[in-house]
Amino acid sequence: MALKHASSGEVVSLPPLGAELRDTKTHALVKTDSFEAIRLVIAAGDEMPSHKVSGKFTLHCLEGHVEIGLSDGAVELSSGQWVYFDGGILHSVRGLSDSSLLLTIMLPASGAPGA
Repeated sequence: MALKHASSGEVVSLPPLGAELRDTKTHALVKTDSFEAIRLVIAAGDEMPSHKVSGKFTLHCLEGHVEIGLSDGAVELSSGQWVYFDGGILHSVRGLSDSSLLLTIMLPASGAPGA
């Protein structure tokens, strides 16, 4: 069964998952034509392979420690840290410890260049 997306104005709780982290899967919180928010769960040692998203995006590490691989190096994020990227950036995400992150993507408007 798919998880319910949040409605406009609905408060969503995103506390650290702690012991439940290993049993929680990545899931979308909200998805519209212009915005997407996802709770991304990455286990220690797992890696999301290099990819691009068309929109500008942020990653906020809610718990754990990850490495974001970039074409010119890497950035590490630990609990409480946040990073912003322009769209079209090739990146990977690797769990250095069991981690959950809030991923937000601002999607380009349909018909806009790069959409």
